[in-house]
Amino acid sequence: MSDSSRSVSDLFGRYLRRQIAAQAEGLGFAEPGEEVVPHEAVPVQPVDPRVAWADALAAVDWMEAGESSNTEKRSSWAVPSDWAKLVALQEPAVAVAFCLGNYPQMVREFHPFLVGGELAIHRPTRTNPIPVAASLLEWTKAQSGYPATLLAGAVLRLARRWDDAGTLLQDDADVPSTWQALRANEAAALAWHSGNGEEALRMWQALPASVPSLLNRGMASLFLGRRVEARASLREAVAQMPETSAWHHLGQLYLTLSEASR
Repeated sequence: MSDSSRSVSDLFGRYLRRQIAAQAEGLGFAEPGEEVVPHEAVPVQPVDPRVAWADALAAVDWMEAGESSNTEKRSSWAVPSDWAKLVALQEPAVAVAFCLGNYPQMVREFHPFLVGGELAIHRPTRTNPIPVAASLLEWTKAQSGYPATLLAGAVLRLARRWDDAGTLLQDDADVPSTWQALRANEAAALAWHSGNGEEALRMWQALPASVPSLLNRGMASLFLGRRVEARASLREAVAQMPETSAWHHLGQLYLTLSEASR
């Protein structure tokens, strides 16, 4: 194994150990139903919905420096209906945007980071909706105002209801200034995860520098084959996050990939 592959292996091993340890916090996992079809070639550790929920809101804390009002509101956000089942239905991902709803534990497979080759093959594509419960979709329809609308859009994106998520993010005329940057980040994340990588990168580049926009610029550049461009943004994002953050470790993983020789 090359030095670069070994460094990625060690880094991802530490990341997975953190994930497993975090699951001791005790939120029950969703029971698999008939609609849950395993896609993994090898068993992977399930994601703790409680840990996923905490990391799914982290973008709120980092979107704009000094936006303490965002952080204060964050703790009062209600968990979406059937969140645990939505987490259980997520297939392993590789190129994950730092945005509402997403969590670093979506990266659950080790193999893609070691096989080499073009990282572009791991970019998200526009896939079919996943079979979520009707109650979850009803929950998204019941949300109104901000930031509830942004969270509903994120849930719809995770459910791969691309058009429905886009509808919630289309009109930004009534978005309070406090939430404008987060809304723009959500719009870029929707573009990225629905397969519009170049458009998403342009949107992130147009945003003011923040930890999420920097990490997302770097992540998108990496999986669009622009490793040199990716490094500067990823270094800046990682340097601003504490090592206690799972997003820090995912950013460090992407940075290591950008620095690995091909």
